[in-house]
Amino acid sequence: MKIDIDENSSKTAINRVYHQLRTKILKCELIPGEKLKIESLKTLLNIGASPIREALSLLTSDGLVDRMEQRGFRVSLMSKDNFNEILMLRRELDVLALRKSIELGDEEWEERLVILHHRLLRADSTDFHSWEPHHKAFHMALIGQCQCPILLGYCNQLYDQNIRYRFLADKAIGYRSRNVSDEHTQIFNATIEKDAPRATQLLVQHYTSTGGYLAELLEKKHLQN
Repeated sequence: MKIDIDENSSKTAINRVYHQLRTKILKCELIPGEKLKIESLKTLLNIGASPIREALSLLTSDGLVDRMEQRGFRVSLMSKDNFNEILMLRRELDVLALRKSIELGDEEWEERLVILHHRLLRADSTDFHSWEPHHKAFHMALIGQCQCPILLGYCNQLYDQNIRYRFLADKAIGYRSRNVSDEHTQIFNATIEKDAPRATQLLVQHYTSTGGYLAELLEKKHLQN
């Protein structure tokens, strides 16, 4: 029994550290290219080295952390080229998944979308911990009926990698005047109406509009390749 408790405790610790570091990376509190030193993270997170190493390995798989040969870990870099590649892949893969979801979508899927869209509308968009889980749940549910688990895995990873760029775009002049809530509603309505051409067009526009606010910011020296 003690072994089970120890194993559960270890998994809980790794999971907690993973989410703490993930949030700090996504919000750019740990900046792109920053070295992630185990000793410093032990102090920051008040935990031992083992769960930190395990969490960093998981974040490496997510594409949010780079493992440097014989030199430890660092926060993955951000650049215009990297964003453009993420955007290209999201437009291709998420559109494919959304088309399949609309084709295969049933009443249960539609009801879930209604609930998640309602929760997203009610969430406080200024509070990351409140809004972001609802935002991701809505976007993943839109494409979640495609019955392609490998495809959904890629879409999930690309979503996470895109969050950092969304935080960066939020600093751009005029970004907050963008009516993101209305964009979500239009995508939702087209999806529920089974209008695949319009739903996918709106989804691409939703993704692409962020790039317009990022253009100038991504030219800054510390985000160059």
